[in-house]
This record gives sequence, C-alpha cells and structure tokens, in this order.
Amino acid sequence: MGKTTTRDLLLEAGQRTFWEKGYSNAGIEAILNTTGVPKGSFYHYFGSKQDFGLEVLDRFDHDYRARLDSILGDETRSPLERLRHYFETVCERLESRQCREGCLIGNLGQEMADHSEAFRSRLEKIFAGWVDRYAECLAECQRRGEMENTLDARELAEFWLNSWQGALLRAKTMRSSAPLKTFLNVMFGCVARART
Repeated sequence: MGKTTTRDLLLEAGQRTFWEKGYSNAGIEAILNTTGVPKGSFYHYFGSKQDFGLEVLDRFDHDYRARLDSILGDETRSPLERLRHYFETVCERLESRQCREGCLIGNLGQEMADHSEAFRSRLEKIFAGWVDRYAECLAECQRRGEMENTLDARELAEFWLNSWQGALLRAKTMRSSAPLKTFLNVMFGCVARART
C-alpha cells in the first residue's frame, strides 16, 4: 500500500466535507484545518476550488468503480446474484449510518448541475460509466436466462440507476432504509425475473 500524500489527505478531507456539507458550504479553510495543510500547499495541487471538487469526484468514482467491479466481477456468483449482493451491501452500509449520506454523486448532482457546467458534465460522465457497468451485468443475466431479454440491457441499466438514485434520495430524506428495501423488492421480485 502506497504512502498517503498531502494531495491524498486533501482529497479525502474534501470528500468527507462534500458529503457532510455539500460543495457550496464546504470552505477550503475548514478542509485545510482538518488536514493541517497550509493554504499554499492546497494551491500547489489544485488551481481552484472547482478543480479540487472535480478531482474529488474523480477519486470517488475511481474507488466506487473498484468496489463495483469487485462485486459485479465475482464469477463465483451468478450475474443476478452479483447485482443483488451489490445493492444489499450498499443498503447495509447506508443502514449502519442511519441513511444520512445518500450517494455523493447524486447529492452533488442535485446541488451543482444547475450551477456549474463543469460539474454537470463530470457528474453525468460518472453516471454514464456506472450505467455501462450495470448494463454489462444485466446483459449477462439475459444471456444466461436469469432475466427476460425483451428489454434493452442499456435501457434497463438506465432505469436501474435512476430508480436507485431516487431510492437513495428518499432514504436520506426519510432517514429510513424503507425506500431501499422497496427498490430491492421490486427490482428483484418483478423487474429482474427469469424467463418463463
């Protein structure tokens, strides 16, 4: 495991702060205070708060995709089992935190999409990458006969992500995992059904 750099410390602190306060309410001074990094060092690594924010997004996406690939690429399970395991794992993590966080990308999408084209574009690129990964697994489910193949896998993946993001928003608002459980019940009880 590599040594944690000053840049890494700043990005980790930025991610925590964006999750807790959002982007607009996240002051650079507060992030510097939590890390003990001087302001000059911040601007050595990042040209502006926006540049910093975009790098926080990229880092989050990199880590998220690694977890997603680890679970969806687990060939000891069927593709449908992988999908279910992934969403149940996320649900358990959110429940352990009283459903307070939601999804960092979804949260920032709601906050920033109307205010910054750079953020909107990066957030959409991240979401599109997640849809691609879901679509791969859903297409594999269809090829193996675990799901109906009457729907386009990419369109189904879009629906899957949109529904999940909505469930995350409701869970955060309600401080309850009930919307996540509804998502799991409907997706795996109705949408993701084997061919008959």
